[in-house]
Amino acid sequence: MSLIRQDDFIQSIADSLQYISYYHPLDFIQALNAAYQKEQSPAAKDAMAQILINSRMCAEGHRPICQDTGIVTVFLKIGMDVQWKADLSVTDMVNEGVRRAYSYPDNVLRASILKDPAGKRINTGDNTPAVVHMEVVQGNTVEVNIAAKGGGSEAKAKFIMLNPSDSIADWVLKTVPTMGAGWCPPGILGIGIGGTAEKAMLLAKEACMESIDIQDLIARGPNNALEELRLELYENVNALGIGAQGLGGLTTVLDIKIKDYPTHAANKPVAMIPNCAATRHVHFVLDGSGVAEFKPPRLEDWPNITWDAGSSARRVNLDTITPAEVATWKPGETLLLSGTLLTGRDAAHKRLTDMIARGEPLPANIDFTNKFIYYVGPVDPVRDEVVGPAGPTTATRMDKFTETMLQLGLLGMIGKAERGQLAIDAIKKHQAVYLMAVGGAAYLVSKAIRKSRVVAFADLGMEAIHEFVVEDMPVTVAVDTQGSSIHQTAPIIWQNKIAKIPMLEA
Repeated sequence: MSLIRQDDFIQSIADSLQYISYYHPLDFIQALNAAYQKEQSPAAKDAMAQILINSRMCAEGHRPICQDTGIVTVFLKIGMDVQWKADLSVTDMVNEGVRRAYSYPDNVLRASILKDPAGKRINTGDNTPAVVHMEVVQGNTVEVNIAAKGGGSEAKAKFIMLNPSDSIADWVLKTVPTMGAGWCPPGILGIGIGGTAEKAMLLAKEACMESIDIQDLIARGPNNALEELRLELYENVNALGIGAQGLGGLTTVLDIKIKDYPTHAANKPVAMIPNCAATRHVHFVLDGSGVAEFKPPRLEDWPNITWDAGSSARRVNLDTITPAEVATWKPGETLLLSGTLLTGRDAAHKRLTDMIARGEPLPANIDFTNKFIYYVGPVDPVRDEVVGPAGPTTATRMDKFTETMLQLGLLGMIGKAERGQLAIDAIKKHQAVYLMAVGGAAYLVSKAIRKSRVVAFADLGMEAIHEFVVEDMPVTVAVDTQGSSIHQTAPIIWQNKIAKIPMLEA
């Protein structure tokens, strides 16, 4: 029998969340580096380089890989012979661990969890509660599988109840292109098959937390139908040409992980959940001997990659920019932005558009005329930082606000992933642009921010409107003033290129 003490369990949860906030799993780094080395698309290769450099910086600086430090998801297998020395319930202990981790002063993590989700959507302030799944099993240990799941990738979760004779592969290949790039590829697709609707979703989530081993599977060959399906999907999803950040390229997924469970004869439940380029998870076991230990990886395990915007990159002064200059930018072009930006994401956009609809004046100290708005909710700064990690959030969530915001005089917007047709039409109508920053490179992006201050809606916390002063912030022109979108054109180009490669090496 093992005695698990309350504080050992709480501290292990807290330590694990701090650990995964700044250390990528080594298998992910190795897989991404291998994909980077073989990538032929310049835009995708550039995005992967930024992700890898950001990852090393976070490992060195112990700061979050992504500004979205996730919703905590925990799978617990509690041995029947375990005895607890605790005053709190297991769920309450998990939440106390989350609370400690997200408020740790040396590496404050962003609180993203909102209570009253269908109503007022009020931030809980400490990223609690976690989502906890518990199973009682034989044994005398507590096995913990913990992840911090980003909202952008979680938003792309899919589920279907197929007929027994339907093809799982056909559904996946039809569905992945509809997910866009908001899940920040390249990453992992977790697929759950069988059980009931909710069981399939849990299987997919657990599959996301497994290690990357597709190259080993390719080398030895499949032993069963699930392994055959993994190989088929890995090849065919990458053949879609979506590429890193949706910019077109050879690698969209680093692995396909599948878990299954027996199901009813009349059903074939299938769930698919992507894990993004900021994949964060770790597994540990408590046996009563104390707090779990997390061994830091060696910095030598990260590839030594440098990033250069290149001689063709255009430097842009945001404080003197004109519509005429913006009109010369072309999709795929790299820009280095310097000057003043405003920020805003879902809650700020909703409040602004509601104020406009009611005929109320906007906050006196913000003016959107000839400005750019950056879709971001940054992490709070620590030590001498101007701002914490501040990577982009998914731009498509702001599509419905785009027409209204452009009427205020904005020249453009910055976010991650593609824009929907509603936003593209508004961008073309107003001769504006949409620029894309790399999702999964939040710490790297933050180093370009020289000044930061909240200028409106301070009560919204990380969703408040900030004013950033940036220097050489790297972005890619994703939608130009004519409404041409690189996220629409590049995957088609690369799908055709991949189809012409006789035998693309894995």
